[in-house]
Amino acid sequence: MDSVSQFVLGASVVMAVRGRRSPLWQSALCGGLIATLPDLDVFIDHGDAISNMTLHRTESHSLFWLTLISPLLGWLIARVVRQKAAWQSWWLAVWLALITHPLLDLMTVYGTQLAIPFSHFPWAVGSVYIVDPLYTLPLMIGLAIALWRQRTGWNQLGLLLSTLYLAWSVAAQGIAGHQVNRELANQQIDHQQVLVTPTPFNTLVWRVVIITPERYGEAWVSLLSPQRPLQVHWHSRHAELYRPLQEDRWVKRVAWFSHGFFAMQQRQDGALTISDLRMGENESYIFTFNLGSATARNPHPSREPSSRESLATSFQQLWQRL
Repeated sequence: MDSVSQFVLGASVVMAVRGRRSPLWQSALCGGLIATLPDLDVFIDHGDAISNMTLHRTESHSLFWLTLISPLLGWLIARVVRQKAAWQSWWLAVWLALITHPLLDLMTVYGTQLAIPFSHFPWAVGSVYIVDPLYTLPLMIGLAIALWRQRTGWNQLGLLLSTLYLAWSVAAQGIAGHQVNRELANQQIDHQQVLVTPTPFNTLVWRVVIITPERYGEAWVSLLSPQRPLQVHWHSRHAELYRPLQEDRWVKRVAWFSHGFFAMQQRQDGALTISDLRMGENESYIFTFNLGSATARNPHPSREPSSRESLATSFQQLWQRL
Protein backbone atom coordinates (compact mmCIF):
# COMPACT_ATOMS: atom_id res chain seq x y z
CA MET A 1 0.00 0.00 0.00
CA ASP A 2 0.97 3.66 -0.26
CA SER A 3 3.12 5.31 2.41
CA VAL A 4 0.27 7.44 3.78
CA SER A 5 -1.88 4.36 4.45
CA GLN A 6 1.01 2.58 6.14
CA PHE A 7 1.83 5.59 8.33
CA VAL A 8 -1.79 6.05 9.42
CA LEU A 9 -2.27 2.32 10.05
CA GLY A 10 0.84 2.20 12.26
CA ALA A 11 -0.30 5.29 14.15
CA SER A 12 -3.76 3.81 14.71
CA VAL A 13 -2.43 0.43 15.83
CA VAL A 14 -0.01 1.86 18.40
CA MET A 15 -2.65 4.25 19.74
CA ALA A 16 -5.07 1.33 20.11
CA VAL A 17 -2.49 -0.74 22.02
CA ARG A 18 -1.12 2.04 24.21
CA GLY A 19 -4.46 3.68 24.98
CA ARG A 20 -4.02 6.42 27.57
CA ARG A 21 -0.79 5.03 28.97
CA SER A 22 0.98 7.50 26.68
CA PRO A 23 -0.05 10.85 25.22
CA LEU A 24 -2.14 10.10 22.15
CA TRP A 25 0.00 12.26 19.87
CA GLN A 26 3.08 10.39 21.07
CA SER A 27 1.59 6.99 20.30
CA ALA A 28 0.42 8.16 16.87
CA LEU A 29 3.78 9.67 15.92
CA CYS A 30 5.80 6.65 17.10
CA GLY A 31 3.44 4.22 15.39
CA GLY A 32 3.52 6.09 12.09
CA LEU A 33 7.31 6.25 12.05
CA ILE A 34 7.69 2.59 13.01
CA ALA A 35 5.27 1.48 10.30
CA THR A 36 7.31 3.42 7.72
CA LEU A 37 10.55 1.55 8.48
CA PRO A 38 9.96 -1.57 6.30
CA ASP A 39 9.63 0.54 3.14
CA LEU A 40 13.04 2.13 3.60
CA ASP A 41 14.36 -0.78 1.51
CA VAL A 42 13.32 1.20 -1.60
CA PHE A 43 16.48 3.25 -1.11
CA ILE A 44 18.67 0.18 -1.64
CA ASP A 45 20.02 -0.06 -5.20
CA HIS A 46 20.66 -3.67 -6.15
CA GLY A 47 22.33 -2.75 -9.43
CA ASP A 48 19.52 -3.30 -11.94
CA ALA A 49 15.82 -2.56 -12.28
CA ILE A 50 14.62 -6.18 -12.13
CA SER A 51 16.47 -6.85 -8.89
CA ASN A 52 15.18 -3.60 -7.44
CA MET A 53 11.61 -4.69 -8.19
CA THR A 54 11.88 -8.29 -7.00
CA LEU A 55 13.97 -7.53 -3.90
CA HIS A 56 11.58 -4.90 -2.59
CA ARG A 57 9.37 -6.26 0.23
CA THR A 58 11.86 -9.00 1.15
CA GLU A 59 13.78 -9.14 4.46
CA SER A 60 12.36 -5.81 5.64
CA HIS A 61 8.86 -7.28 5.24
CA SER A 62 9.61 -10.69 6.76
CA LEU A 63 7.32 -11.52 9.68
CA PHE A 64 10.16 -13.51 11.23
CA TRP A 65 12.79 -10.74 11.11
CA LEU A 66 10.32 -8.03 12.12
CA THR A 67 9.33 -10.14 15.14
CA LEU A 68 12.98 -10.55 16.14
CA ILE A 69 13.76 -6.85 15.93
CA SER A 70 10.60 -5.63 17.67
CA PRO A 71 11.88 -6.12 21.29
CA LEU A 72 14.92 -3.93 20.57
CA LEU A 73 12.81 -1.21 18.94
CA GLY A 74 10.30 -1.38 21.78
CA TRP A 75 13.08 -0.97 24.35
CA LEU A 76 14.61 1.96 22.44
CA ILE A 77 11.30 3.79 22.13
CA ALA A 78 10.51 3.22 25.80
CA ARG A 79 13.82 4.88 26.66
CA VAL A 80 13.28 7.79 24.26
CA VAL A 81 9.81 8.57 25.66
CA ARG A 82 11.07 7.97 29.23
CA GLN A 83 8.84 5.01 29.97
CA LYS A 84 11.51 2.37 30.64
CA ALA A 85 9.24 0.36 32.94
CA ALA A 86 6.65 0.06 30.15
CA TRP A 87 9.00 -1.31 27.52
CA GLN A 88 7.10 -4.60 27.27
CA SER A 89 3.85 -2.87 26.32
CA TRP A 90 5.82 -0.79 23.83
CA TRP A 91 7.27 -4.05 22.50
CA LEU A 92 3.75 -5.32 21.73
CA ALA A 93 2.76 -2.03 20.12
CA VAL A 94 5.92 -1.92 17.99
CA TRP A 95 5.50 -5.54 16.90
CA LEU A 96 1.93 -4.96 15.78
CA ALA A 97 2.86 -1.76 13.94
CA LEU A 98 5.64 -3.62 12.11
CA ILE A 99 3.81 -6.78 11.09
CA THR A 100 0.62 -5.02 10.01
CA HIS A 101 2.74 -3.28 7.36
CA PRO A 102 3.58 -6.42 5.31
CA LEU A 103 0.15 -7.89 6.04
CA LEU A 104 -1.45 -4.81 4.46
CA ASP A 105 0.99 -5.00 1.54
CA LEU A 106 -0.06 -8.63 1.14
CA MET A 107 -3.53 -7.43 0.11
CA THR A 108 -2.10 -5.77 -3.04
CA VAL A 109 -1.04 -7.61 -6.19
CA TYR A 110 2.66 -6.63 -6.10
CA GLY A 111 4.07 -9.54 -4.08
CA THR A 112 5.40 -9.61 -0.51
CA GLN A 113 8.01 -12.17 0.59
CA LEU A 114 6.81 -12.24 4.18
CA ALA A 115 7.94 -15.83 4.93
CA ILE A 116 11.69 -15.17 4.60
CA PRO A 117 13.96 -16.96 5.58
CA PHE A 118 11.74 -20.02 5.26
CA SER A 119 10.35 -19.16 1.83
CA HIS A 120 10.96 -16.49 -0.80
CA PHE A 121 7.54 -16.90 -2.37
CA PRO A 122 6.02 -13.47 -3.26
CA TRP A 123 2.60 -13.72 -1.62
CA ALA A 124 -0.18 -11.54 -3.03
CA VAL A 125 -3.94 -11.51 -2.44
CA GLY A 126 -4.53 -8.68 -4.89
CA SER A 127 -7.90 -7.59 -3.50
CA VAL A 128 -7.10 -3.88 -3.00
CA TYR A 129 -5.42 -1.35 -5.23
CA ILE A 130 -2.15 0.16 -4.01
CA VAL A 131 -3.99 3.46 -3.35
CA ASP A 132 -7.57 3.17 -2.10
CA PRO A 133 -9.08 6.15 -0.26
CA LEU A 134 -11.96 3.99 0.96
CA TYR A 135 -9.45 2.07 3.07
CA THR A 136 -7.35 5.01 4.21
CA LEU A 137 -10.01 7.63 4.97
CA PRO A 138 -11.68 5.76 7.88
CA LEU A 139 -8.26 5.38 9.50
CA MET A 140 -7.38 9.04 8.99
CA ILE A 141 -10.74 10.35 10.19
CA GLY A 142 -10.83 8.09 13.25
CA LEU A 143 -7.26 9.00 14.16
CA ALA A 144 -7.84 12.74 13.65
CA ILE A 145 -11.00 12.81 15.78
CA ALA A 146 -9.29 10.76 18.50
CA LEU A 147 -6.42 13.26 18.63
CA TRP A 148 -8.80 16.22 18.55
CA ARG A 149 -11.28 14.98 21.16
CA GLN A 150 -8.79 12.88 23.13
CA ARG A 151 -11.04 9.83 22.87
CA THR A 152 -9.44 6.62 21.65
CA GLY A 153 -12.79 5.05 20.76
CA TRP A 154 -12.82 6.98 17.47
CA ASN A 155 -9.47 5.45 16.58
CA GLN A 156 -10.75 1.94 17.26
CA LEU A 157 -13.78 2.66 15.08
CA GLY A 158 -11.53 3.72 12.20
CA LEU A 159 -9.48 0.53 12.57
CA LEU A 160 -12.64 -1.57 12.58
CA LEU A 161 -14.10 0.07 9.47
CA SER A 162 -10.85 -0.16 7.51
CA THR A 163 -10.43 -3.83 8.45
CA LEU A 164 -14.01 -4.57 7.42
CA TYR A 165 -13.25 -2.91 4.09
CA LEU A 166 -10.34 -5.29 3.55
CA ALA A 167 -12.66 -8.20 4.29
CA TRP A 168 -15.18 -6.79 1.81
CA SER A 169 -12.43 -6.51 -0.84
CA VAL A 170 -11.70 -10.25 -0.55
CA ALA A 171 -15.40 -11.04 -0.84
CA ALA A 172 -15.78 -8.71 -3.82
CA GLN A 173 -12.79 -10.33 -5.50
CA GLY A 174 -14.45 -13.70 -5.07
CA ILE A 175 -17.71 -12.42 -6.58
CA ALA A 176 -15.86 -10.90 -9.55
CA GLY A 177 -13.88 -14.10 -10.00
CA HIS A 178 -17.11 -16.11 -10.11
CA GLN A 179 -18.46 -13.79 -12.83
CA VAL A 180 -15.26 -14.20 -14.84
CA ASN A 181 -15.17 -18.01 -14.58
CA ARG A 182 -18.81 -18.20 -15.62
CA GLU A 183 -18.17 -16.05 -18.69
CA LEU A 184 -15.01 -17.96 -19.64
CA ALA A 185 -17.03 -21.18 -19.54
CA ASN A 186 -19.91 -19.66 -21.53
CA GLN A 187 -17.55 -18.33 -24.21
CA GLN A 188 -15.47 -21.54 -24.15
CA ILE A 189 -12.21 -19.62 -23.72
CA ASP A 190 -9.30 -21.96 -22.96
CA HIS A 191 -6.81 -20.52 -20.53
CA GLN A 192 -3.97 -21.41 -18.17
CA GLN A 193 -4.30 -18.69 -15.53
CA VAL A 194 -6.69 -15.90 -14.61
CA LEU A 195 -5.94 -12.84 -12.49
CA VAL A 196 -8.73 -10.70 -11.01
CA THR A 197 -7.52 -7.49 -9.38
CA PRO A 198 -9.19 -4.13 -8.62
CA THR A 199 -8.93 -1.01 -10.75
CA PRO A 200 -7.71 2.23 -9.14
CA PHE A 201 -9.47 3.62 -6.06
CA ASN A 202 -12.32 1.10 -5.80
CA THR A 203 -13.45 -2.52 -5.34
CA LEU A 204 -16.42 -2.48 -7.72
CA VAL A 205 -14.64 -2.60 -11.10
CA TRP A 206 -12.12 -5.39 -11.56
CA ARG A 207 -9.42 -5.91 -14.18
CA VAL A 208 -9.08 -9.43 -15.54
CA VAL A 209 -5.92 -10.87 -17.13
CA ILE A 210 -6.30 -14.20 -18.95
CA ILE A 211 -3.13 -16.11 -19.79
CA THR A 212 -2.62 -18.69 -22.54
CA PRO A 213 0.74 -19.94 -23.88
CA GLU A 214 0.59 -17.66 -26.94
CA ARG A 215 -1.45 -14.62 -25.85
CA TYR A 216 -3.04 -12.79 -22.98
CA GLY A 217 -6.41 -11.13 -22.71
CA GLU A 218 -7.60 -8.11 -20.75
CA ALA A 219 -11.17 -7.49 -19.67
CA TRP A 220 -13.10 -5.57 -17.04
CA VAL A 221 -16.04 -6.66 -14.92
CA SER A 222 -18.33 -4.53 -12.77
CA LEU A 223 -20.12 -5.85 -9.72
CA LEU A 224 -22.98 -3.50 -10.67
CA SER A 225 -23.38 -5.21 -14.07
CA PRO A 226 -23.07 -8.92 -13.33
CA GLN A 227 -24.85 -10.02 -16.53
CA ARG A 228 -22.69 -8.00 -18.92
CA PRO A 229 -20.83 -10.35 -21.32
CA LEU A 230 -17.07 -10.43 -20.85
CA GLN A 231 -15.36 -8.48 -23.64
CA VAL A 232 -11.78 -9.70 -23.90
CA HIS A 233 -9.08 -7.70 -25.68
CA TRP A 234 -6.32 -10.06 -26.80
CA HIS A 235 -2.60 -9.33 -27.15
CA SER A 236 0.32 -11.52 -28.18
CA ARG A 237 2.74 -12.70 -25.50
CA HIS A 238 5.34 -13.27 -28.27
CA ALA A 239 6.15 -16.80 -27.23
CA GLU A 240 8.69 -16.97 -30.07
CA LEU A 241 10.80 -14.46 -28.14
CA TYR A 242 10.35 -16.22 -24.81
CA ARG A 243 11.25 -19.79 -25.83
CA PRO A 244 14.97 -19.20 -26.57
CA LEU A 245 15.30 -17.04 -23.44
CA GLN A 246 13.29 -19.03 -20.93
CA GLU A 247 16.47 -20.00 -19.03
CA ASP A 248 17.77 -16.42 -18.98
CA ARG A 249 18.20 -15.27 -15.37
CA TRP A 250 16.28 -12.03 -15.86
CA VAL A 251 13.43 -13.59 -17.81
CA LYS A 252 13.12 -16.37 -15.22
CA ARG A 253 13.13 -13.79 -12.42
CA VAL A 254 10.28 -11.75 -13.89
CA ALA A 255 8.31 -14.90 -14.80
CA TRP A 256 8.67 -16.15 -11.21
CA PHE A 257 7.86 -12.86 -9.51
CA SER A 258 4.82 -12.19 -11.72
CA HIS A 259 3.46 -15.72 -11.15
CA GLY A 260 3.49 -16.26 -14.93
CA PHE A 261 1.65 -13.03 -15.80
CA PHE A 262 4.23 -11.61 -18.20
CA ALA A 263 4.70 -10.89 -21.89
CA MET A 264 7.67 -10.09 -24.15
CA GLN A 265 8.04 -7.73 -27.08
CA GLN A 266 10.69 -6.69 -29.58
CA ARG A 267 10.90 -2.96 -30.29
CA GLN A 268 11.68 -1.48 -33.68
CA ASP A 269 15.28 -0.88 -32.63
CA GLY A 270 15.63 -4.61 -31.87
CA ALA A 271 15.55 -4.31 -28.08
CA LEU A 272 13.71 -7.07 -26.21
CA THR A 273 11.40 -6.11 -23.35
CA ILE A 274 9.53 -8.09 -20.73
CA SER A 275 6.48 -6.74 -18.88
CA ASP A 276 4.77 -7.67 -15.64
CA LEU A 277 1.11 -7.74 -16.74
CA ARG A 278 -0.36 -7.44 -13.26
CA MET A 279 0.11 -3.67 -12.89
CA GLY A 280 -0.97 -1.28 -15.63
CA GLU A 281 -3.22 -1.94 -18.61
CA ASN A 282 -3.63 -1.66 -22.39
CA GLU A 283 0.00 -2.56 -23.14
CA SER A 284 1.23 0.22 -20.83
CA TYR A 285 2.58 -1.52 -17.77
CA ILE A 286 4.27 -0.08 -14.71
CA PHE A 287 7.09 -2.63 -14.81
CA THR A 288 8.55 -3.14 -18.29
CA PHE A 289 12.26 -3.93 -18.58
CA ASN A 290 14.75 -3.53 -21.41
CA LEU A 291 16.77 -6.74 -21.76
CA GLY A 292 18.92 -5.55 -24.67
CA SER A 293 18.92 -7.22 -28.07
CA ALA A 294 19.05 -10.93 -28.84
CA THR A 295 22.75 -10.63 -29.75
CA ALA A 296 23.80 -7.96 -27.24
CA ARG A 297 22.10 -8.64 -23.94
CA ASN A 298 21.87 -5.93 -21.30
CA PRO A 299 23.79 -7.14 -18.19
CA HIS A 300 21.89 -4.58 -16.08
CA PRO A 301 18.28 -4.44 -17.33
CA SER A 302 16.72 -1.00 -17.13
CA ARG A 303 13.13 -0.08 -16.51
CA GLU A 304 11.21 1.42 -19.40
CA PRO A 305 9.19 4.60 -18.72
CA SER A 306 5.46 3.94 -18.45
CA SER A 307 2.75 6.35 -19.54
CA ARG A 308 0.04 7.05 -16.99
CA GLU A 309 -3.32 8.55 -17.74
CA SER A 310 -4.49 11.68 -15.99
CA LEU A 311 -6.64 11.43 -12.89
CA ALA A 312 -9.62 12.84 -14.81
CA THR A 313 -9.24 10.19 -17.53
CA SER A 314 -8.92 7.44 -14.91
CA PHE A 315 -12.16 8.48 -13.22
CA GLN A 316 -13.91 8.74 -16.60
CA GLN A 317 -12.85 5.19 -17.46
CA LEU A 318 -13.91 4.00 -14.02
CA TRP A 319 -17.37 5.48 -14.48
CA GLN A 320 -17.78 3.91 -17.93
CA ARG A 321 -16.68 0.49 -16.68
CA LEU A 322 -18.83 0.77 -13.58
